Amino acid sequence: MNPDTPIREIMTTNLITVGPDRTVEAIQELFRENEFHHIPVVDRGERLIGIISKEDVFKLSYVLSLQTTGKKYSEKEYQSLKATDIMTRYPVTLDPDDTVGLAADIFLANKFHALPIVEDDQLMGLVTTHDLLSYRFGEPMPPKQEEVFEEEL
Repeated sequence: MNPDTPIREIMTTNLITVGPDRTVEAIQELFRENEFHHIPVVDRGERLIGIISKEDVFKLSYVLSLQTTGKKYSEKEYQSLKATDIMTRYPVTLDPDDTVGLAADIFLANKFHALPIVEDDQLMGLVTTHDLLSYRFGEPMPPKQEEVFEEEL
């Protein structure tokens, strides 16, 4: 793996995004129907304004279940929430020309699992820890150096 490879070479560009007014129920449905774990939140101009992880939705459901014993109340509260209520605002972003090594450093230092890629204020893609693993292990492994042992007599 070359850590100087630009992120643009490994980022996911075919993204599903949501607007800030999308309901949490609809977002949960997107997670159920797809294999991804992060959804960028964009405004009408496709400018990134936040990101939601599948874990954010799970945590929300758990917290709501603890707040009341009334199932109907929890359901109503859940139904009233929008993307803007649960998204991470101002997520750390990278530029498409930033390197794979920089992304790896950010993932390790912050325990993030996805970074939006933004250029000129526009969402261009997303890079995840899965993308880095695929990049690293999708390449042929360098030849293994044989160790030579001499037998003792």
